[in-house]
Amino acid sequence: MLIKGKKTRTEDTRAQMQAKEREKRRRKMLRTKYGQTPRKHAKRGMQSFALAVIVLFLLFLMLASSFFSRGQVSTMLGALGLAAAAIAGMGVYLGIKGFKERDKNYITCRLGIICNVIVLLGMTAIFIRGLI
Repeated sequence: MLIKGKKTRTEDTRAQMQAKEREKRRRKMLRTKYGQTPRKHAKRGMQSFALAVIVLFLLFLMLASSFFSRGQVSTMLGALGLAAAAIAGMGVYLGIKGFKERDKNYITCRLGIICNVIVLLGMTAIFIRGLI
């Protein structure tokens, strides 16, 4: 009698395990497009976006410093601005290189390129305005 009880329990657990496996496969099909594996972000795209965040933080610090010193800024801030423009240029380069990675999610590449180009254009405009 006890042996039959064990058999039914193992059969029940086997059925439960099969049901869990079916549920796991069903969730995977819902989570991904047509059962494909989810794509990871492009490595260089994440680096490009990280550089964009760093450059925006540097620009915020430069603007705050200029505001608090009432426009009397040193050449150190100008050099920091040129460095920020160079870093933004590197971010654009890394974003473009990120598009060459295969089977990746390219949203970080796009965001990194857009943010870095905007910063680069803004810094160029400030530089040209300073020359005139």
